[in-house]
Amino acid sequence: MAAAVPMRLAGLLGLGLASRTRPNPKPHLSCAFSSSTISAPLAADRVREDESGLLSRRLLRLRFRSPRGAAAAAIERWARERVHISQPELRRAIAMLRRARRYEHALEIFSWMESCNSLQLSSWDHAARLDLIAKAYSTSQAEEYYNKLQSPAARQAASFPLHCYVTERNVQKAEYFMAQLQSHGLPVDPHSFNEIMKLYVATCQYEKVLSVIDLMKRNNIPRNVLSYNLWMNACAEVSGVASVQSVFQEMLNDETVEVGWSTYCTLANIFRKNGLNTKVQACLRKAETKLSPTGRLGYSFVMTCYAALNDSDGVMRLWEASKSAPGRIPTANYMTAMLCSIKVGDISQAEWIFGSWWIEKAERLHLHMLEKGACPNYKTLMEGYVQSRQMDKAVGCMKKGLSLLKSCHWRPPLELMEAIGKHFEEQGNFDDAYRYIKVLRRFNLTSLPLYKSLIRAYINADVVPPNILEMIAKDQIDMDEEMDRLIILAGKIDITCNG
Repeated sequence: MAAAVPMRLAGLLGLGLASRTRPNPKPHLSCAFSSSTISAPLAADRVREDESGLLSRRLLRLRFRSPRGAAAAAIERWARERVHISQPELRRAIAMLRRARRYEHALEIFSWMESCNSLQLSSWDHAARLDLIAKAYSTSQAEEYYNKLQSPAARQAASFPLHCYVTERNVQKAEYFMAQLQSHGLPVDPHSFNEIMKLYVATCQYEKVLSVIDLMKRNNIPRNVLSYNLWMNACAEVSGVASVQSVFQEMLNDETVEVGWSTYCTLANIFRKNGLNTKVQACLRKAETKLSPTGRLGYSFVMTCYAALNDSDGVMRLWEASKSAPGRIPTANYMTAMLCSIKVGDISQAEWIFGSWWIEKAERLHLHMLEKGACPNYKTLMEGYVQSRQMDKAVGCMKKGLSLLKSCHWRPPLELMEAIGKHFEEQGNFDDAYRYIKVLRRFNLTSLPLYKSLIRAYINADVVPPNILEMIAKDQIDMDEEMDRLIILAGKIDITCNG
């Protein structure tokens, strides 16, 4: 099947995003202005978003391989210019640099913050710093950093080293680390137990998952949604579907937990592996009702479950539903939708989704160029919208393009004009079709296929067409046999030729 996928689509689906890291030594920086310019905690300081955005853009302008200390120098200049710089601003800048994979630059900001003596790093700061060290250098260096932490807030960042061990599937270190946490009297929350259970599931040690659940129960540690999902997966492997249903019932009775789409997806996968397809469909339908209309997080997961069932309708239903959520569709969602379409054998659908993806990119570029004062190019957008069957947007582009015809020599291609006429015909929108023809007549752009679409729109709506024959005659368009038949058919609804 993969051989049938067009080369451009296949190439895209094969792309991997590998993070680039450089083993540079950790920078040592000093703060060149009074620490009183640093504001107190995040909740106490509301930072203007435009100011934070300006700082982020300044940092992103740094070259990827800038000299060591460039990010800290940029922060210091910013502080001098603004007189005031807040901890939330710095955290937003760090988060932005993490997303851009500028790990060393983000670490420079942490070092700069640390050099300001009155500034206390929170557990979030330490966890983020551990993450950056692991990505920029290695897990062992992140572990060394964690071992040097002394304050209680710093030690609360313990979940990150554990996450690193889980990622590396290092069972021995993860178990030792959990034991150390408990021996030092540090609180072990459900998140840490979930991490160790994820490791046991990944290494097929399902019995140990059940032991962790028993330990949580004995120590009155609450279980969250992920805890129950991991527990059900382990039960499915150890003792079968009946025990899974028992755990699910316990989850329903737990008033501290809200059953959501992830749990129903977990159940669907378990039932599918056991051949219980009726229950699979019921779980997935229930999962759909739990999806948020304001976020896309769960849509791809449910879509993947439908793809595993070879359910093409389910895949497309979830894809269309996900597009109604506000905001830009992430690249990962496009990738998931394409892969699911290929999995169910719908290559044409995957190609269409791929086209929609590139149309969205073209839209963003088009808007960016308009903001810069460039001359708009509606032809390319129209072609993309027509090819991806986004006809409402194609009509919008045609309207904007036609509004420019008086001041330029460009004319829309005939096939695009006829595609939009066909769209009005299929929608039965005879009013818009008639107005469309009237605009085209001003520029001598009408054609016989356009008039055919117009008269079909009236016939389909069982509405008497206006002066179409007179318009055709004035435009000096030759009739053919098909048009003659349409005229006869329209005559049954008392077609008139009054001007």
